[in-house]
Amino acid sequence: MKKFSSINSIAMPLDRANIDTDAIIPKQFLKSIKRSGFGPNLFDEWRYLDHGEPGMDNSIRPINPDFVLNNPTYSGAQILLTRRNFGCGSSREHAPWALEDYGFRAIIAPSFADIFYNNCFKNGVLPIVLSSEIVDSLFSYSGLINIDLEKQIVKIDQNSFEFEVDPERKRRLINGLDDIGLTLQN
Repeated sequence: MKKFSSINSIAMPLDRANIDTDAIIPKQFLKSIKRSGFGPNLFDEWRYLDHGEPGMDNSIRPINPDFVLNNPTYSGAQILLTRRNFGCGSSREHAPWALEDYGFRAIIAPSFADIFYNNCFKNGVLPIVLSSEIVDSLFSYSGLINIDLEKQIVKIDQNSFEFEVDPERKRRLINGLDDIGLTLQN
């Protein structure tokens, strides 16, 4: 797992609430137990205009030009900004795998489904809970956002917003320790 101390990135705005794990990574792509290779099919049913299947060449699939992942403005974004109850639905660990494989290091939302929230920490993705009002303001912001895990602060321009994170989860992210790494450390 990659170490996480701070990132400086634009946020990709996904302005939807109640995004479930089936939308994050559709069921037909769950046949692998490897943690990599899921990024190309992240939000597959929204990202492409056809029905995706494992093994398809995504480079020749018709993309949905209106979906934010296909907007070149947000290419390379390491922060996903979304609405409440992100990651609801079934408890598939493939969802944070797909988000991390795509390149997201952090997700900012007013709330997360509990199992998804826990799975994010296990897989090197920082889920940040901020109030709906702060998230609303971030949706209208297009500049760089700085996330400092050590200080537990999200900073935009001169504004700083504190977030909570369990000290042990924070330590694991900062040191890049997944469950196996933690076991080997002890």
